[in-house]
Amino acid sequence: MRIPPLPAAMLPLALTLVAAPALAQSLPNSLNMSCAATANLVQQRGAVVIATGPNVYDRYVSNQGYCDVDQTTYPVWLQTADQNQCFIGYRCRERLLHSR
Repeated sequence: MRIPPLPAAMLPLALTLVAAPALAQSLPNSLNMSCAATANLVQQRGAVVIATGPNVYDRYVSNQGYCDVDQTTYPVWLQTADQNQCFIGYRCRERLLHSR
């Protein structure tokens, strides 16, 4: 049985689906790192994706300069190998607009 070729538009999606498990395995995992090592990683890279469990990850930043102009930061504490709550940096989020 011959498998028909993928349309060119489907190729990026197919590659993403194949690469996703490998990406998750290569992410730094806060549960395997000390508090100091996790915080230092964020400070050194400025913005980094860190896993916090199986198939759970998010992007953390060292300051607001790594967020979009319409975003702000809020502090984040993660569980690490040596602490239940370790301040590692910030996460970006949309600014809250207050209407009058």
